[in-house]
Amino acid sequence: MSDGLIRHDWSVAEILALHDLPLLELVGRASAVHLAHHDPKRLQKASLLSIKTGGCPEDCAYCPQSAHHREVTLTRETLMNPDKVVAMAAVAQAAGAERFCMGAAWRQVRDGREFDAVIAMVTGVRALGMEACVTLGMLKPHQAKRLADAGLTAYNHNLDTSPEYYGEIISTRTYEDRLETLATVRAYGIELCCGGIIGMGETPRDRASMLRVLTAMAPHPESVPINALVPVPGTPMAGRPRIDPLELVRMVAAARIVLPGSILRLSAGRSSLNREAQILCLVAGANSIFYGETLLTTPNADIGDDARLIRDLAPRMEN
Repeated sequence: MSDGLIRHDWSVAEILALHDLPLLELVGRASAVHLAHHDPKRLQKASLLSIKTGGCPEDCAYCPQSAHHREVTLTRETLMNPDKVVAMAAVAQAAGAERFCMGAAWRQVRDGREFDAVIAMVTGVRALGMEACVTLGMLKPHQAKRLADAGLTAYNHNLDTSPEYYGEIISTRTYEDRLETLATVRAYGIELCCGGIIGMGETPRDRASMLRVLTAMAPHPESVPINALVPVPGTPMAGRPRIDPLELVRMVAAARIVLPGSILRLSAGRSSLNREAQILCLVAGANSIFYGETLLTTPNADIGDDARLIRDLAPRMEN
């Protein structure tokens, strides 16, 4: 077995074979890779804030912030004041968060007062000593440079799903658009935060195909969020059932084996997992959680429950 090697030549068939292993074998192999590349006592807590909510022109079928989904109950909010955002980052830091992620419901970044405000937010968060991550849609090279100059740690731009299934989820932006934005970010030395969502009707092969795209990136994304669909009333995905928690465990474990050095972030959908399922995801290789009761516009795990989870995992677990 070549578990733990950094590879960029994984095939979909190889990854699918891993994903479909007997669960205990899969988790065992993934846990061994995790122990070889990461400190098992280290669990990074990140906080996520929607700095501009709703009205997005994209038609992502899962997203309540899309202007296309008119039946969604959501209060649109303009871009927040940078001072307020930095103050909220300081509160998150005091609660234990090391990384502060800011999301704006834009198709693409536009130069001007709003982008200037985002630059001020990034500068302020970095001045606190926190990692700063933003998700703003598509970027042009000069905008990526400004973010890099401001000290941005990472740019989040998810693939969402496989190239083959992508057209079933989004029609307003191509897969190639996403890859181009990721290449622009990487060209200016900003870390990539790039993952996807499972539970949208895709097949296990689609999940393996998405992982193959991530493994082909050189270097691999530093950060990979693993999301489970949160069906939101009013979106085209509202009627989809929540995935079996063990499907999320399988996805985390497969991702850990093929992306040995990446930080795997247990993200959307975690609020529906019980304590034992979350622990199994961490054993399988997840090493970061989002901390706080909201992820942009969808519910997240309770802060008190998270504190107990971390305490139960190890009295001296770092965060």
